[in-house]
Amino acid sequence: MPNSSGPGAPRTAFLTLALVVAMVAIPAALTLTRVRVPPAAAASVPNPSPLGYTVSLLLFVFPIVSILIWLIPNDGVEISRRSFGITIGILAPAGFALDFFFAHLFFRFPNPQATLQISWPALGDTGFGRIFLGSPGHVLIGSVPIEEYIFYLTGFITILLLYIWLDEYWLAAYSVPVTSGQRVHFDRLLRFHPLSLFAGIALLAAAFLYQHFFVASPGFPGYITVLVIIALGPSTVLFPAALPVINWRALSLALFFIVLISLLWEATLAAPYSWWAYQHEQMVGIFITAWSGLPLEAICVWIAVTYQTVILYEVIRRWKSSGKSARRAFLG
Repeated sequence: MPNSSGPGAPRTAFLTLALVVAMVAIPAALTLTRVRVPPAAAASVPNPSPLGYTVSLLLFVFPIVSILIWLIPNDGVEISRRSFGITIGILAPAGFALDFFFAHLFFRFPNPQATLQISWPALGDTGFGRIFLGSPGHVLIGSVPIEEYIFYLTGFITILLLYIWLDEYWLAAYSVPVTSGQRVHFDRLLRFHPLSLFAGIALLAAAFLYQHFFVASPGFPGYITVLVIIALGPSTVLFPAALPVINWRALSLALFFIVLISLLWEATLAAPYSWWAYQHEQMVGIFITAWSGLPLEAICVWIAVTYQTVILYEVIRRWKSSGKSARRAFLG
């Protein structure tokens, strides 16, 4: 008679599936309790979703806790802690920098009551608050909700933990072992990947052409420009090293999970209840009417971030698995 418990057993697999569903369902349910009125009436009510943005961070926090406390220990998954730490140590500050330098160009925060109303520094005026004024009427240092910084930190951690768990357990049959020659045998990790560069140029060209021919008052597609640089910039020098060791099935499922959460988050809640809004003149100009005018970039951001996170992690993991110094591993 087959074992009914332990990794790989039917009962364990069923409980794992139930927990994966709960990772979305529970935080989503808790977030939805913060909504007081339907979307159509949100603009006419003073505080339609009190602390909605704050509570919605559970959509990232709950999966992090579930994976760290239950899935990874019970499934016998071993995390490469140094690779994990270095990856988050690079990506989290990059996310903070995006908020600090570009939030005033791309975003607005018109509903502060959906947050704890704790300001965190950001250049320019985001509509959330001002920390330091320069010359009269000119904002040098504005602010964003502290939730923004927590959002980026927990987002990167969620993506990476989800990919690691899928790679090491749920889709382990397609994983490249840490001791495999594909990981440890290489001349150098930094290699030019022309296709990534050409893809980036093509995407930016398409964005500029669309604005020129189809947008009545074209601006500058700044947000998609930043997203292309975020996704395909690292790929231009890291993709050849990451290609043979990425678990592409794990990446695709992680991407599906993250995009599902983001659509629930933005299309259902953030956009209708003004937790944050987008500066239209910085967007390509494709807005989805059924999702409260959500710009195309709101979906692309999570595709870009997931792709970038996994590539960076797998390259760093190859470096650490090889035992080489950073200079020798990356430059040869």
